[in-house]
Amino acid sequence: MTPPIRCLVVDDKPLAVDILTDYVSKVPFLHLAGATTNPLDALNLLSERPVDLIFLDIQMPQLTGLQFLKAMHGRAQVILTTAYAEYALDGFEHDVVDYLLKPISFERFYRAVQKAQTYLRLSGEPLIDARPFLFIKTEHRMQRVDIDLIKYVEGLQNYVVLHTPTKKIIARQTITSLENALPAAAFVRVHKSFIVALAHIHTVERSRILITKTEGGTPTIIPIGDAYRDMFYKLL
Repeated sequence: MTPPIRCLVVDDKPLAVDILTDYVSKVPFLHLAGATTNPLDALNLLSERPVDLIFLDIQMPQLTGLQFLKAMHGRAQVILTTAYAEYALDGFEHDVVDYLLKPISFERFYRAVQKAQTYLRLSGEPLIDARPFLFIKTEHRMQRVDIDLIKYVEGLQNYVVLHTPTKKIIARQTITSLENALPAAAFVRVHKSFIVALAHIHTVERSRILITKTEGGTPTIIPIGDAYRDMFYKLL
């Protein structure tokens, strides 16, 4: 039997701590190892007992979430929780599992912990490629796609096209459902028809994004929609 994931909740708001601890109690494969409103106490707890996953707020007194990430030295996987979307890129640079925007629904929480479960399971099996992945429903099969190979996603009504450096993969789902499945710290919706991987952005020019080109090719141009422009530039 697979042992439960030991979780630590760190948020300076007691109500936020209560909500997350309640969510943890509803998921069979999670175990609450601790909860605190003080990030310094959380660091001490990390040194005293094993923790697999931390739900970490960013805007906290004494020690911010990003400072906490640096101080913990990768001792656990992290899901960031905050009301400020502009911190997503910073979280991505620290390899967090996911980024939850408050108020956090249980459905969104559950998707995030499923990702964490996959990361932790793979990290404990060194003979398996531990890169995060998705299974995409194509016409006749479920196909595995490594997340870090996705450069951008293009929506076409009830289909999406995942663009990788070597091929295009057509999936039978909506762009919104795929947006919800991708790590929020690594991908951003920039148009009603496009999601881009932050790691593959080459240049940003006013209302368009140039995605990294393949050898000998030209960059792909992605438009930035009016409804998404402010949020995208806050991430940058």
